[in-house]
Amino acid sequence: MKQPHIHVGIMADNRIIIVFDGIYNCNGKQVEGEQLFARTANGIAWQGSTYESLTFTPEEEEKASFLLQDVTIGIGFHWQRHENQRFRGGVELITEGKKIRVINHVMVEEYLRSVISSEMNATSSLELLKAHAVISRSWLLAQIEKRNTIEATATPYTSETNTDEERMKWYDREEHDNYDVCADDHCQRYQGITRASTPAVNDAVDATYGQVLYYNNHIADARFSKCCGGATELFENCWEPSPHPYLVAQLDSVNGELPDLRVEANAHEWIMSKPDTFCNTNDKNILSQVLNGYDQETSQFYRWRIEYEQDELSSLVRRRSGIDFGTIQELQAVERGTSGRITRLRIVGSKRTLIVGKELEIRRWLSESHLYSSAFVVEKQPYYNQSKFILHGAGWGHGVGLCQMGAAVMGSKGYRYEEILAHYFRHTEIRNLYDKE
Repeated sequence: MKQPHIHVGIMADNRIIIVFDGIYNCNGKQVEGEQLFARTANGIAWQGSTYESLTFTPEEEEKASFLLQDVTIGIGFHWQRHENQRFRGGVELITEGKKIRVINHVMVEEYLRSVISSEMNATSSLELLKAHAVISRSWLLAQIEKRNTIEATATPYTSETNTDEERMKWYDREEHDNYDVCADDHCQRYQGITRASTPAVNDAVDATYGQVLYYNNHIADARFSKCCGGATELFENCWEPSPHPYLVAQLDSVNGELPDLRVEANAHEWIMSKPDTFCNTNDKNILSQVLNGYDQETSQFYRWRIEYEQDELSSLVRRRSGIDFGTIQELQAVERGTSGRITRLRIVGSKRTLIVGKELEIRRWLSESHLYSSAFVVEKQPYYNQSKFILHGAGWGHGVGLCQMGAAVMGSKGYRYEEILAHYFRHTEIRNLYDKE
């Protein structure tokens, strides 16, 4: 098998500015420098003509690059911002609704050099970078394999169920009809060569070239999050109800046993304490390996606390959910996963009561962007003529698969990347899917 060529959705807007550094070819033209593209009623306006789509291919791929202006990163999260970003490879422009979608055509290994520099700091330990290269490559190719299966079998993909009593929604395959993966946190952070790769990043990608995790002769859907909070979560508690045997519930440590955090009393005790696990660290050198500059704006992640006044919480949930609960009176954990993350939350209001899930939808409803995780317990206190809701939480992200914080600590303790992968992805094996040409 040859190294795959993939399509990454970068951004969409009604006006796109691209600066081509080097010569690119499109429709028989040689293009260089700044170019403006505008969405019109008939398509994409460029240089006095209108097109349904445009594809620009570099003459010298090793030397050429293009700059995209005002790319939104961290969409919907608390670190959302705009950046100018530079990419290698080809670029395709298509119409998507009333906007122009920018799609980067790039080889997998080039894509990975950016991903592991964007998801973490490019100065991370070599073993952590190697581990992340393998799981990022595995996740990407597993998504493409899954998409091809869905299209080949015409299997409908459902990510939402609604009744009068319950709203269940998860986020995974939606909005990816025109490209393989997106460039933001919804998939994997891919910020081109903006995040300058270091020799260590190049060494990690080269040392693991073509390596993926396999389980039962299929590429493993290797998930990861910033901080599991000390315990990992099951795939089916965050996405479709399809158990993945290699994504198991476990303590983020080689010592001790994981309590059953599906039991409310155990979850409460766990979240209100700070167990000794790999990801329980305040070592700034280790944290800087996982957290890029804007990620370090978050000072709490292993354990955190957020307070809402009752009126504030009621208004927030009404805006974020589109449902008028009236005055929110209770937040009740109906069901928890193996990491203590709430998968079904009952919201009791003066006008309406409803159960919401899964974990990301809960996080969306309870924050202006996204709550750090759904592993939290609720403390309710009197507050003047109303109540105050205090959320005591654990972890950052969904908690499935590799814990980036925990893996960074493992790397600092001398664990090899094969051992890190074996810890987080049980019963998998590393295989070479393709070799260097």
